[in-house]
Amino acid sequence: MPDVESSVELDVLPTFDFDPRTRVVFGSGTIARLGQIARELGGSRVLFVTDRGIEQAGHAAKGIDALTSAGIAVSVFHDVQPNPTTDDVDQGLAIAKSQNVDLIVAVGGGSTMDCAKGINFLLTNGGQMRDYWGVGKATKPMLPLIAIPTTAGTGSDAQSFALIADAKTHMKMACGDKKAACKVAILDPELTLSMPAGVTAATGIDALSHALESFVTTKRNAISQLFARRAWRLLAQSFPVVVSVAASNGASPPVNSAATILAARGNMLLGSHLAGAAIENSMLGATHALANPLTAHFEVTHGLAIGVMLPHVIRYNSQVVGPLYGRLAADLGLCDVDDPQAGDRIAGLVRELTRMARLPTNLTACGVDRSLLPRMAEEAAQQWTGTFNPRPVDAASLLQLYEAGFEAE
Repeated sequence: MPDVESSVELDVLPTFDFDPRTRVVFGSGTIARLGQIARELGGSRVLFVTDRGIEQAGHAAKGIDALTSAGIAVSVFHDVQPNPTTDDVDQGLAIAKSQNVDLIVAVGGGSTMDCAKGINFLLTNGGQMRDYWGVGKATKPMLPLIAIPTTAGTGSDAQSFALIADAKTHMKMACGDKKAACKVAILDPELTLSMPAGVTAATGIDALSHALESFVTTKRNAISQLFARRAWRLLAQSFPVVVSVAASNGASPPVNSAATILAARGNMLLGSHLAGAAIENSMLGATHALANPLTAHFEVTHGLAIGVMLPHVIRYNSQVVGPLYGRLAADLGLCDVDDPQAGDRIAGLVRELTRMARLPTNLTACGVDRSLLPRMAEEAAQQWTGTFNPRPVDAASLLQLYEAGFEAE
């Protein structure tokens, strides 16, 4: 019999502090439980934050009906814009104040959830959004927030940050505070079936990047890697299903059954949440630092920018976290866990998924002016997320990554 004590190599876990704030309710049709859950949280007057598209899809009505059936008064703010600004927050805040709300519900994508968090900051703590730019600057308790995501990508339902742009300067402010985290996240995959093909693709790639980046950051820990690794498997295996169905747009019968499609949507939604929870515990890396200037200068959609840059960052990081990529690659059967080319295999998979989703695979296709790369590299070097990249980055290395984005097929 082998000597167990001498043959087992134990992992040495670093110290970490895991502080979960969000209850997760997952499953088809779970939006019907919204009224009951709101009552459990003591809600009687709700601010319902959403956007016009969600209303047109009928999702807002489902949530409002669940709330009114529970005897809860509902005030609706439905003018959230993509990439919400301080103006959006101020408009929602005016409604919240006039109705003396005691609970907030957000139904929509990341923009809706961010706006709802911004409203919560100002309603409970006063001041302006710039007062909360940074981490932990709210001094008073906040109202309970229930998030019901209708996209599978941002993971905002698992995070305590609100990303709000200044309406005048267009500078995006990341305002984070543990008190701003959602009290409950209702993950109902039925609500994601109506996502347009482009949104399905862009948000799905973004979610994949969250899992891949949070797994290897310098702040990674046992909990964040647990979430990120499970998210990676759920997302990578289901992404081909959801993008193929979304791209068909009803033109031909899907290969997969309705049950399989719904299951894939559920996997994407839960994977997005778990990846968001990983970010909350370990932050992101250079891919997101590179993506933000592309959006600011050329209005490249965030997910598209991520899809172009992520494979190059994976290859760049492979020199220092190759074994970690080996675990993720082995999870999908791409190679053995100790394969030195694991990073390349994952980068290749990401590129293939991007092509499958009909997203651009180089910066030329995104309409980027090559002459601005040095300026964008300087700006990317100032992004907070880059400081957590496992392999250090600076303006020079980020410029090389941008250049690689032009050279890619």
